Amino acid sequence: MDRRHPDAWSAIVELLVAHGVDTCFGLPGDDLELLRALDAAGLDLVPCRDQRNAMYMATGYALQSGRLAVCALGKGPAVTHAATGLLEARESGAPVLVLAAGTPERRRGSGGFQELDQVAVTAPLVRWAHRVGHPDRVVPATVTALTRAVGPPAGPVYLEVPDDVRTAEVLVPGARPGLPEPLFPDSGPGSGPGSGSDSDSGSVPATAPGPALAAIRASRRPVLLVGGGMRHRNGGGAVERFADRLGAALFTTASGRGAVDERHPLFCGVAGLYAGRPARELWSSCDLVVSLAGRLEETVAEGGEPWPPVPVVQVNLDPGGLSAEFPGPRVLGDARHAVLGWTRALEEDGGAGRAEATGAWADAIATARKAMELDVAAELARAAALPGIRVAELLAALDATAGGPRVLVQENGLQDMWSYGFPFRVGGGSVVPSEQTPLGFGAAAAIGVKRAAPDHEVTAFVGDGAFLAARADIAATARAHGGVLYVVLCNGGYGWLDAQRARLGLDPERHAFTRPGAPPPAVDGPDLHCRVLRDKAALTDELRTARRFCSRGGTAVLLVPVSPDDVLPAVRDAGVVPQ
Repeated sequence: MDRRHPDAWSAIVELLVAHGVDTCFGLPGDDLELLRALDAAGLDLVPCRDQRNAMYMATGYALQSGRLAVCALGKGPAVTHAATGLLEARESGAPVLVLAAGTPERRRGSGGFQELDQVAVTAPLVRWAHRVGHPDRVVPATVTALTRAVGPPAGPVYLEVPDDVRTAEVLVPGARPGLPEPLFPDSGPGSGPGSGSDSDSGSVPATAPGPALAAIRASRRPVLLVGGGMRHRNGGGAVERFADRLGAALFTTASGRGAVDERHPLFCGVAGLYAGRPARELWSSCDLVVSLAGRLEETVAEGGEPWPPVPVVQVNLDPGGLSAEFPGPRVLGDARHAVLGWTRALEEDGGAGRAEATGAWADAIATARKAMELDVAAELARAAALPGIRVAELLAALDATAGGPRVLVQENGLQDMWSYGFPFRVGGGSVVPSEQTPLGFGAAAAIGVKRAAPDHEVTAFVGDGAFLAARADIAATARAHGGVLYVVLCNGGYGWLDAQRARLGLDPERHAFTRPGAPPPAVDGPDLHCRVLRDKAALTDELRTARRFCSRGGTAVLLVPVSPDDVLPAVRDAGVVPQ
C-alpha cells in the first residue's frame, strides 16, 4: 500500500521509529519541521547548545546501548562544528545516523546562505556520506544509511536532506525495505558481561583448523586483549569462558573497558600505558597475544614495557582494524564467533594436559594481581597522609558510595587517567573516548549514556577543561537527562599540556596551560546541585548527598581541586610526565 508523507522528515522519522529509535540529539537549523515530525511520532529530541556535544551525546548513547543513535544538525558551520564528534564516533565504532540540512539544489554554486559541500567535508569522517537529490530517494537513502550505520562494522553515517527535498511530498510505494537479516542465529549483539544470551557455541559453525587456532593451542603463557569492538558482543561471558579455557591473562584496551567482567580472577586491567608495573612485567613474559576486536592502538602497543617479540593473533570484523605491524595470524571475522569456536575446539581437546602446562602461568597471573592490590593499598595509605583530596581517595570513595548498576564515563586527561588504573574504577561499566581523545567527550557523552541507561548510576569523571567545554549543554539538558553525577578534577586548565611544558623546562608564566586557584564557575539551576570538595573528612558524606540528588533526577557537579603532581603511577613510570 502506498503512503504519502507531507515532507521528507516525516518519512525519515517513520523509518526511525520502525527501527527502534526513541531519542535524538542535536541542534537543528532554521527548519524545525523535524521537531514537528519527532513530536508527531512520540520521539524525544535532547536539544543541545553545541553540535560537537550533540555528537558526543549520540556517541555515548550508542556505545552504552549498542543501538542506533541519531544526531540532527543544520548546515554549513553546524556540520563543520560537529566534525570532531564525527571523528570520535568513527574511531569508537559507534552507530550514529547524522541528519543534516543542506542548501537547495537550485542554489548550489550561487554562494547561498551557509552553502558548503558538506558531503566532501564529512566523507573522510564517516562510513558513508550522501546527499539526497530527489524526494523519491529519501526512503531508499535512509534505509541505506541505517544499514551502513549498524554495520557490521558499525560506525557513523551522514545523510544530507537539502531544503528543497525536505519540504517536498514523499510518496512511498509498497512495503518499505527492512534491514538485512543476520546469517547466524547469534549474530545479534550480546547484552554485556553478565548476559545469558547467545551463549550456546553450538549455534556457531566450528572454527576451521588454521594458523590462529594452532598458535592458540601451542601457547603456554597467553594474554587475551579485548578491544572496543567486543562491547555488546560478550553475551553469556563468552570472552571470560575462553580466557578460563585458555588460561590467559585478561586485559582490555581503554576502549574495551566494560566489555568484560573486571571482577574476573584473570582480569589484570587496561594494557599498555595505563597498566601497573606488575601487569606490564606479566605482559612482557607472555608467549602469545590474542587481540579481539581491537586496533592495537599506540597506547597499548607502545605504552609501558616494550611489546614482547611474540606472535599476535588478531581478530576483527573490519579489515581496517587489522594491523600489519605485528607478526602472527590475522583473522577477518566476528571476534565473538571466533571466541566461541576456539573455546569449543579447546574443550574438544580436553583440558587436563593444558591445565598442567599453564599452571605456572596461572600462578604468575595471581601473583601480579596480588602485587597490584598491594600497590593500591600502599597508594591509598600514602594519600591519606597528604593534605587535600587525592584522586585515588576520590575513586575509592566513589566505589564505596555507588549503588546498583553503574557506568563510569571518562575523559583522557592527565589526572582523570587515574580511573584507567587497576583497580581504581567505578565498577559496572565504562565508556571512554577512542584514541582520538577529543576534549569534552566524556562530559557530554555522559548525557547520552544516561539516556541509554536511565536505571544506572552514571558518573562522569572529567577534568575542568573538559567540563567547561560541555558546561552549557550540561545545564541546558539537565531536565532531559537527569541523574548524571559530574566529578570534576580542577587543576586550572590542561594538566597534560602543563606536564609536557614542565618536562621541557618551559616558563610557566609565558606558557600558562593551567592557572591554579578557584575551580571553574559553577552551573546553577533548580535541577543542579554544585559543591566544591576540599575536606577529606566530608568526602563520603558529600558523595552520598550528591548521589541522592541524582537519584531524584537532578544533575550533581562536584568540583575537586587536585594537585598537579597527583598522577597515576603507571603514567608517571612510563616517563611521559616529569618526576
